[in-house]
Amino acid sequence: MIRSIRHTGIVVTDMDRALRFYCDLLGLSHVVIDTVVSSDIHARVTAVPGARIRTVMLDAPDGIRIELLQYLSHPRPAPQRVDSCDIGCSHVAFTVDDVDRAYALLCGEGVAFNCPPQVDPTGYAKFAYCHDFDGTIVELTQVLDQDRTPYGD
Repeated sequence: MIRSIRHTGIVVTDMDRALRFYCDLLGLSHVVIDTVVSSDIHARVTAVPGARIRTVMLDAPDGIRIELLQYLSHPRPAPQRVDSCDIGCSHVAFTVDDVDRAYALLCGEGVAFNCPPQVDPTGYAKFAYCHDFDGTIVELTQVLDQDRTPYGD
């Protein structure tokens, strides 16, 4: 039934702040669309009556998209804390060239990490979890050994 992953949607409290994180800091600089949608169809599909949503679609270099959504008509505060074990979508993961460099850059910008980058037990990758400015968990992964598999043999 599924042919591909189309995009991942992330609800944000402040679009400009979210764009600073995802575009300026992470480098998702290709904005496919930046618009405000408000229609009966969107209200039905989202089950949010009267939904008015600013939607910004960003392209990653490999063509996978991230959709940032700010519900202008139904603002919500960011959660106090998002934990990796919370039910629902756990995190969004990005491949980076140098996770240590990304870690240093993002820490310098006040981005919170759970811990410094770690090498997984198989030696396949080095990765770290951080939180965007609304608490959404973002994984940054650097592949160390293309010949290994991510979860062992």
